[in-house]
Amino acid sequence: MGFVRLTAAVAALSMLCACSSVVEGTPRGERPDPTKVAGLDITTGDSGPKKGVPDADLHVENGDGGEMDRLAINTLADVQEFWTAELPAQFGGKAFEPVKRLVSYDSTGKGVEVCKIDTAGVANAFYCSLDDSITWDRGDLLPMLNDSFGPLAVVTVLAHEMGHAVQYKLGSASGITQNTPSIVKEQQADCYAGTFFRWMAEDKAKHFQISTGPGLNKVLQTMFFIRDSAGQSFEKQGAHGSAFDRVSAFQFGFARGAKRCADIDEAEIQQRITERKFDPKDTDTGQGRGNAKVDSEQYLQALERSLREAYKSSGATFPALDRAGTNECNDAKTTNPASFCPASNQVGLDLPGLVRVGTPPKKGQKGGIGDFAAFAVIASRFSLSIQKATGFRLDDEAAGQRTACLTGAWAGETNKPTAELKLSPGDLDEAVAELLADNSLIAADVNGQTVPSGFARVEAFGDGFFGGSSTCVRKYSN
Repeated sequence: MGFVRLTAAVAALSMLCACSSVVEGTPRGERPDPTKVAGLDITTGDSGPKKGVPDADLHVENGDGGEMDRLAINTLADVQEFWTAELPAQFGGKAFEPVKRLVSYDSTGKGVEVCKIDTAGVANAFYCSLDDSITWDRGDLLPMLNDSFGPLAVVTVLAHEMGHAVQYKLGSASGITQNTPSIVKEQQADCYAGTFFRWMAEDKAKHFQISTGPGLNKVLQTMFFIRDSAGQSFEKQGAHGSAFDRVSAFQFGFARGAKRCADIDEAEIQQRITERKFDPKDTDTGQGRGNAKVDSEQYLQALERSLREAYKSSGATFPALDRAGTNECNDAKTTNPASFCPASNQVGLDLPGLVRVGTPPKKGQKGGIGDFAAFAVIASRFSLSIQKATGFRLDDEAAGQRTACLTGAWAGETNKPTAELKLSPGDLDEAVAELLADNSLIAADVNGQTVPSGFARVEAFGDGFFGGSSTCVRKYSN
């Protein structure tokens, strides 16, 4: 994971600048309701398998009848029921035929041959068009997902694999050919998984249920977990995308439906995808490659300049950064590890706290997130001064969304070739991790009241990243 680096040279980036991309989400003129997720009420009820519902009866090759196989079978039964109705409804009456083979195996035991692959030692789940099959590892992969994130993590992965089956069954309507890059196929599959989860969130699935609050957050955390590693190129065979890319695609399907998924093509990927290789100058200085020590005065000054540059069109009087964090404030609560005081127009910094957030965990150890998460927290408090100067309330329902959006707009500015402070691979994934935290400051108002839905937080940040500050003002006005 990485954040930013100082450079005097102009580096060529493979990504287009933020203002050139289409903004997803709510249509122009309609402010998103912060109490909803893509039009659905935010709920906090149970998520996972429904109680008292009989298991589905699907034929599985090489199964053991255990918990993981039952979870997979019930998932695939629900997903296929969804696509049986959805495919003809969305694609001109195109019929959906269930996949021909379902295969279970234990990667810790004897392998089986599926799709010309020996599964011994292969912890994976995959769709194969050669024999129209979906295969999963009940011995390692599914238990690991279930233990880490709950049963809906298993549902997420298998719904993604069924998305590949949908591509195959759609044929030319999916836009997929033999020469289509992996990243297009994988982004479409994530998007198709999102459409199924929307159906589940509407309580239409027979075997599963999901809350649009904590439950959906867990699914997005699963997307973060199964992201490509930082520094991988989206042009690489087998690339799936960064966490930011994968969550974005999932959200497109959840909010916009299956046709939006089929629209994902190479041209969109070139515009939107954020996954890229490390620059040779992104060295490891002891914090992990591309990471800086966030209390470094050099980087704090560069951050302040980048924030002023990002919001220069606002005409606001920019706040001072109080590095001692001693500022008393009589018109807002103190939030840690950074806070904004409207009365004094200062951003107070708890530098030890920011260092804890900005220090990525080492293998096998607990830690923070990464330097971009820490810098984005500062940026979020800085953006409150812009909102105050332009007449917005800092403590209403829209403030948290607007803050996330404006923080995303700043991040988009650091993605430009002329930026002094630049994004490194993995930076936006760090933002996703912070945005999905229970008390995310990136998506909080001046008093630390965060947007209740992690889905809505990430969506607002993405709006700013792709659309810039003007999108934030238009879309998230009072």
